[in-house]
Amino acid sequence: MAKRTSPLSLILRYLLALVLVIFAVVPFLWVVSTSLNAAKSLMGAHFWPDHWTMGNYGDLLSSQTLNFSLWMFNSFKISAISVVLIVAITCLTAYALSRFRFRGKKIIMLAIMVLNVFPGILAMIAIYSLMQQVGNYIPFLGLNTHGGLIAIYVAGAMSINVLMVKAYIDSVPVELDESAHIEGATSWQAFWKIVFPIIRPMVVTVGILAFMTTYGDFIIANLLLKGNENVTVMVGIYQFTQQRFDTNWGEVTAGTVVAAIPVAVLFFFAQKSILSGIVSGAVKE
Repeated sequence: MAKRTSPLSLILRYLLALVLVIFAVVPFLWVVSTSLNAAKSLMGAHFWPDHWTMGNYGDLLSSQTLNFSLWMFNSFKISAISVVLIVAITCLTAYALSRFRFRGKKIIMLAIMVLNVFPGILAMIAIYSLMQQVGNYIPFLGLNTHGGLIAIYVAGAMSINVLMVKAYIDSVPVELDESAHIEGATSWQAFWKIVFPIIRPMVVTVGILAFMTTYGDFIIANLLLKGNENVTVMVGIYQFTQQRFDTNWGEVTAGTVVAAIPVAVLFFFAQKSILSGIVSGAVKE
């Protein structure tokens, strides 16, 4: 017989959930409210503005100081290229680790697991020094280049993604590959025509999470990118607030809302795919 939950326990759970929702929703609503406030200032701002206006959004797109459209383009370009490379390299690496036997395989797996232990913030100094040195020999992969930032994103996403996709591929019977090889298929054909369609839910999950991570990144992008025309939207908005004493918070919050829309829409429509990919990858049939 199932244990009955006491009314007090239910009340405490709902109160905790309510507090968490308030902490998550109120700051967002405040930002939206400020973006619609004609005062264009945080001083004396009210949660419900006295004068509503969409002028901040118009000023944002027409501003000569904020290259907002260019920042958005930079973010989409960097994220799109990163996602394609992350998905391609992750799938091929995971398939090789799952299906092939070669010397050093256990060492590689151990290195991948060890890398997941340390937070990426610890490597900031090393990343900056590395990209500075690489830029001396390969300019398009150095500091203040989109290529260098993409390279860091791809390298940083390999560890956890490879482990997730490998676990998914391990759940696919090896007999399917062997049957394909008996029919004369190569390893690439067996992967692309047999294994890849089966692991597609996990691939979609990896791609979506990679886009959300790279698009919303601020720390690494702020470390490597400089200049008004080269930064991503997250870094550009931050630099705008630091470069001016009389910051127009109406435009800043409007930019924040617009920048958050793509990720919010993507997550809203893809949340079932994300959950399905994670759950199915965690359970072997």
